[in-house]
Amino acid sequence: MKKIYLDYASTSPVDKKVLQEMMPYLKKEFGNPSSLHGFGQRARAGIEKAREKIAKFLNCTPLEVVFTSGATEANNLAIQGVLRNLVSQCLETKFLGGRPHIITSQIEHESVLSPCQALEQEGVAEVTYVKPDKEGIVHVEDIEKAIKDNTVLVSIMYANSEIGTIQPIVEIGAVAKKHKTLFHVDAVQAAQFLDCDVKKLGVDLLTLSSHKIYGPKGAGALYIKEGVMLNPLLLGGGQEQGFRSGTENVASIVGMGRAIEEIQNPRTALLNIKIRQLRDKLIKEILRRVEGSSLSGSKQKRLPNNVHIRFQGIAGQELATVLDQKGIAVSTGSACSEKTQEPSHVLLALGISLEDAMSSLRLTLGKYTTLEEVEKTIRILVATVAQLRKNLV
Repeated sequence: MKKIYLDYASTSPVDKKVLQEMMPYLKKEFGNPSSLHGFGQRARAGIEKAREKIAKFLNCTPLEVVFTSGATEANNLAIQGVLRNLVSQCLETKFLGGRPHIITSQIEHESVLSPCQALEQEGVAEVTYVKPDKEGIVHVEDIEKAIKDNTVLVSIMYANSEIGTIQPIVEIGAVAKKHKTLFHVDAVQAAQFLDCDVKKLGVDLLTLSSHKIYGPKGAGALYIKEGVMLNPLLLGGGQEQGFRSGTENVASIVGMGRAIEEIQNPRTALLNIKIRQLRDKLIKEILRRVEGSSLSGSKQKRLPNNVHIRFQGIAGQELATVLDQKGIAVSTGSACSEKTQEPSHVLLALGISLEDAMSSLRLTLGKYTTLEEVEKTIRILVATVAQLRKNLV
């Protein structure tokens, strides 16, 4: 039985073109990119070529692109790096004896929320967690109301990793600029579908991840606008302009560069239209055929590949497990938090009840998803929900 994969928001398969570009750096070009000899310099050339590709995608200079091990490290570098730089420079006097202030939202990824909470607990920073509306939209006016004289950083996700809601990043960026505060955006889920031109967005820091865009795991990037000061998390040999010490993961970085290049291929726009059409079919048919089902997040301001549905009276994890046994891979939410078996903090922030939050299922499509797979998923999902409800009687 051929498996159906509908968990692209968790991770994507490596594109064949990406793997092909990586192979020389896994075999022949194995040198350390910090070495001066030919082996090292050829590895260095691969990294710099990838950096140029990502800079082109972001509309920035290559020097503003710093490679990391992934999005979690990049988010931590952005948030902790900015705050710890202020502390190390003894700039707390700027805040009249108080602490620098961060603004984020209640529905961010754990790799943003956790460092913010850690900085709070250490007494290094104070944090405001802005509540979204019931569709998962963070309102610009709420961000502006939260800004204080000691606000140094706003960090808002471009598109939510669970419910796919797209935030008004350009407008938030304008508010941050108006109040002369730094603006960080986690664009991990957005990169495949949305414009990530940092100049248009008005961002100072932006996070990317390779394995969400058909690249390999183990590579990410942080755009750091020229002039933004932050302290490194890792100290050592001073690689990546001193922002991220450690021998670079050459093959994965090269793969990420090729994956970014593929996003800019005109064919990708056509694929994204197909994905959106399949997503719409999934949403329409599930809501029509399954009584007690409801869509989470915004219907309009939503990533083209995201379907997040709640099934009244059904345990989401049980439903996902049964579907997996029937050959369909889905999730209940972010892969980083799914294993905790706790209700999604994203859904709770939207005002959804604890019981309903536990009844959710996330299906995310990708460029390899077919109409036949979607139709089969609808049939099996409808029958599975009916059977699980029957078992409850």
